[in-house]
Amino acid sequence: MEKVKFGNTGKYVSRIGLGTWQLGTKWGEAFNEEEGLKILDAANNLGINFIDTADIYNSGKSELTIGKYMKEHKNNFYVVTKCGRALNPHIAKMYTPEAIEKFVDESLDRLGLKCLDMILLHCPPTEVYDDEKIFKKLDELKEAGKIAAYGVSIEKVSEGIKAMKYNISAIEVIFNMFRLKPLENLFPKAKEKNIGIIVRVPLASGLLTGKYDINTKFGEKDHRNYNRNGEAFDKGETFSGVDYELGLKAVSELKKLFKTDNLAPIALRWILMHDAVSVVIPGASKESQVYDNVKAATFRELTKEEMAKVEEIYNKYIKASVHNNW
Repeated sequence: MEKVKFGNTGKYVSRIGLGTWQLGTKWGEAFNEEEGLKILDAANNLGINFIDTADIYNSGKSELTIGKYMKEHKNNFYVVTKCGRALNPHIAKMYTPEAIEKFVDESLDRLGLKCLDMILLHCPPTEVYDDEKIFKKLDELKEAGKIAAYGVSIEKVSEGIKAMKYNISAIEVIFNMFRLKPLENLFPKAKEKNIGIIVRVPLASGLLTGKYDINTKFGEKDHRNYNRNGEAFDKGETFSGVDYELGLKAVSELKKLFKTDNLAPIALRWILMHDAVSVVIPGASKESQVYDNVKAATFRELTKEEMAKVEEIYNKYIKASVHNNW
């Protein structure tokens, strides 16, 4: 597994990591710790050393399972966790220095660590990026040895640009064949400032795997069923904000371009073609999916012609309804 220096942290991370939103469970279904441990073991055995989690994933069980695995196995996981989404209501004034420190302490406890490798603010309201006291508290927690580095997970490119005025080490952002906007300003500025880029939602909630069609049904508690118009949280987190039927048309064009129905390794490889990207974090609800994800590491480089054609498909089907919203 290829490893690269992760921004200004001095650490080296696998370019393919593991996202744990659905660790050991399909979205909306009961958590399975045994399967979660198998997923982590597969990641460890395959050379994945970058784990992305959050305090709210599976109501804290993702962090607990990662902590249990690290205690029982020798590994070199670099764990990035996130905080803030548990605030209720999730509004800017709820983000306080005291709340941030409480979140850090709770994640340290669940993960069984004395110092977090990195913590990210978890898609906070845009106003939080202008609240200097929050970032001052993160600096203080770093000085106190509770965190080694911090960053932000963003919804909008503009938020990432704002965050760069602080001492951040990473930005987590949605970037895939249906989300090209980060290429314009975010990636060049991050590269210039030596800030790591973590790519989430790389397969557009599975749409870019090529597995789904107009007849696909999603579970009642699956966000791909209940959040298509942003009913529960930001619409951009579900299918990257792309209308499902429109997305299927674009997927059909991508299948023709690459002459395959299995787009997953190609979609992940497309992301890794961009050198500003440090790591991409596809998720896995079962062990076999980890093996599928790492196939992108050995997939051939895409040609300039293929890269250009992907952009053409984006411009034709996706750009008008997505590009200016995030």
